[in-house]
Amino acid sequence: MNTNHKTIPSDEGKRLLETLRQAVNKALEKKRRLGQYAVTWQNGKPVVTGDDAPRANDDARQ
Repeated sequence: MNTNHKTIPSDEGKRLLETLRQAVNKALEKKRRLGQYAVTWQNGKPVVTGDDAPRANDDARQ
């Protein structure tokens, strides 16, 4: 099986990537305005952000 790995996306790929970035930014902004927390990925780990975000030491079973 032959696989082509491009390091630079095509013009169509660039447009799709930009559209996805805009959609994610819009969704995160909406969550922020509604006061909802969001889970994102940073430095290889999930990160929870927002005013109502659960803390690592919170025990949900109490």
